[in-house]
Amino acid sequence: MLAGRVILVTGATGGLGAAAAAACARAGAELVLLGRRVPALERLHDAIAAQGPAPALYPLDLEGAGPDDYLEMADRIAAGCGRLDGVLHCAAEFRGLTPLQHTDPADFARALHVDLTARWWLTQACLPLLAGAPDGAVVFALDAPARCGGEGAFWGGYGLAQAALAALVPMLQAELGAAGPRVSGLRPGPMRTALRARAFQPNTDTQARPPSDYAAACVHLLSPAAAALRGQVVDATPEPRPA
Repeated sequence: MLAGRVILVTGATGGLGAAAAAACARAGAELVLLGRRVPALERLHDAIAAQGPAPALYPLDLEGAGPDDYLEMADRIAAGCGRLDGVLHCAAEFRGLTPLQHTDPADFARALHVDLTARWWLTQACLPLLAGAPDGAVVFALDAPARCGGEGAFWGGYGLAQAALAALVPMLQAELGAAGPRVSGLRPGPMRTALRARAFQPNTDTQARPPSDYAAACVHLLSPAAAALRGQVVDATPEPRPA
């Protein structure tokens, strides 16, 4: 499904990022894995390499990186891989549920930056490479509207960034047009991740499913099979569990 395609996965060592990276590798993609923790990246590298071609690693902390860092990253991908066919944004920053009026200003700014600004800067730097691919694709992993939109309280900068990303997808696609790279959003269901555990008690969180249940949806949106979903934010259908 992804054979011959070069895919960049951000937040590759997180719950969804790691599961999606492994699924992309199984689907035949050549991977570039971006994360801020080198030991975790190396463990993921070894796990994927044990099953097939070894991915490339790109250690980068989105909190401290600037536009020039992303341009350098794009140049290195072009030099090392020769192309870029897809970007899957899984990196996220969330410190916990807090009323807006009591949110630490630094935490608020950090969440907005990592969850929105850094995602856009990275995408902007990669757009020329993606435009040169036959079917370039950008996929943003998003949170549920009940938490990231006006219905949800206490989600702070993280929630506001998620709402902005949902607006960014159709806006960017309208600007890129039908001939440009595809842009889409993916809303998985509740996942058993470290981020969710900051808002829900794991031992009582019966709705959460393993991130791997949504990995196939990531692969689908990165593949040419998802061409009809250009400019859309879609709710992911989880993989069925064994009976």
